[in-house]
Amino acid sequence: MWQKCRRQVFHWYSRIYGKESCLTGMQKAVRSIQAIGITIFLGMFFYRTYKAIPAMLPAGLMYLTMLERQERKRKRERLRSEFKDAILSVAANLRAGYAVENAFRETLQEMKVLHGEEAPIYQELYKIVQGLANRISIETLMGHFAGRAKLEEIQEFADIFVITKQSSGNMTEIIYETAALIGEKIEVEKEIQVLLSAKRLEHNIMSVIPFAIILYVSIASGGYFDVLYTTSAGRVIMTICLAVYIAAYVSGKRIIEIKV
Repeated sequence: MWQKCRRQVFHWYSRIYGKESCLTGMQKAVRSIQAIGITIFLGMFFYRTYKAIPAMLPAGLMYLTMLERQERKRKRERLRSEFKDAILSVAANLRAGYAVENAFRETLQEMKVLHGEEAPIYQELYKIVQGLANRISIETLMGHFAGRAKLEEIQEFADIFVITKQSSGNMTEIIYETAALIGEKIEVEKEIQVLLSAKRLEHNIMSVIPFAIILYVSIASGGYFDVLYTTSAGRVIMTICLAVYIAAYVSGKRIIEIKV
């Protein structure tokens, strides 16, 4: 039974931190320790017994999943912002007389200086330049880039880029228009995030209040909640409370996440 449970946990862990994970080994270790701490805290807080800790493992795995999704979202947002700089650089190089392939090579060096080698856009442009060195068409490489990025703006740009290149259209003008649209969307999202910052603070405070109240009452009136931990009915009530809390927390996070 224990081995089966352990295999299931490792299975879910590998699914959370798969090949597409955005985290380094150290970040994974730190967040795994945080998840273990949350698992132990929930088991002891709601049931006051170590036997309940294994049952709290799904909550720890849910926490890891949430953090991984947030990290991927941050990486995509950073890539979109950097992508705007990259395509403006490509447009400037095209205007300077470079061929499309050479414009991307020049842009790679500029992004290295502007954002550094660890930046998502540099890593993506490096893959494109390496592909060009292996005689892969720029159209194919842009399609692969859009598939990895999973961003609507990059996908649309890749489609228009391919059509424009094949039809010998005005590449520079299209790139500048795309950059302007991305810039407008980024500004709208920034305004929304400012408006939602107060709601996020309220959500975080409300998430802590139930624990603070129970802890205060337990300290001020020792034994007041003992019936919830020593009887079957009490354990059922605490299980319901835990389920309601998790549902409310997840629902609150989804409500304050607005997609533009």
